[in-house]
Amino acid sequence: MRDHVQNPVDGTEIAYEVAGDGPPLLLVHGSGLSKGAWRGLGYLRDLERDFTVVALDLRGHGRSGAPHDVASYDMALHRGDVAAVLEATDLAPVHFVGYSFGARIGLSIAAHQPELLRTLTTIGGSWAPMNGNIGATFAPDWEAALLTGGMPAFVERWEHTMGRRLDPATRLAFMNDDALALAAFFRAAETGGGLTARQLDDVSVPTLLIAGTRDEARHRESQDAARRMPTAAFFELVGQDHASSLMPVDQVTDLLRTWLEAVDA
Repeated sequence: MRDHVQNPVDGTEIAYEVAGDGPPLLLVHGSGLSKGAWRGLGYLRDLERDFTVVALDLRGHGRSGAPHDVASYDMALHRGDVAAVLEATDLAPVHFVGYSFGARIGLSIAAHQPELLRTLTTIGGSWAPMNGNIGATFAPDWEAALLTGGMPAFVERWEHTMGRRLDPATRLAFMNDDALALAAFFRAAETGGGLTARQLDDVSVPTLLIAGTRDEARHRESQDAARRMPTAAFFELVGQDHASSLMPVDQVTDLLRTWLEAVDA
């Protein structure tokens, strides 16, 4: 089932889809991607066997509304988008699985609206303020690329920085983005949305933090978070960097299922 719901604060439309049967599980993608990436990489096909899976498009991405002003990407609005989807589907509380920026949203919800979550799983996530991480993650001149050459120039600069081509699912998602909306989204992400150490310490939602060994900043932050949070565990993906952390689908979904079984037990 595919549908849209409006955020009640600013009216931005959020696209989502629901499939499968079982306990509710929400998939939230990272910067520049869309809910289609979960299907393209094989996560939906895998998880729909055991869960009622909800996948949404973040504002500024996919089929959701794409405002061009920075204020429209405040973290409180992202949390409101998730809450609106969960209210529309009547599936809360859910097992939340977030990659990259989706992980940041999940951590923010765990700190501010924990009643929406059964568990939280972060992949390549971080909790502290980003402060320049967009350039470190994609390319130092990401903003110039977006504003002067659009998505083709941005993707070219990113691939040049990584020294390799993106996988087809990721590349397709980025090429379909609205460059001005993504620029506004990135500016907002750089300046807000993180948690304080005290907020992190107080998160009581059972949390699994996953990060690649070559994704050094997120690996370090995820390990630190697992030590600080009272009901958290950390697992590393050997040899994976930030962009490739979703690629070992079977390994990630096996970790997820094992974690959820342990929590239930």
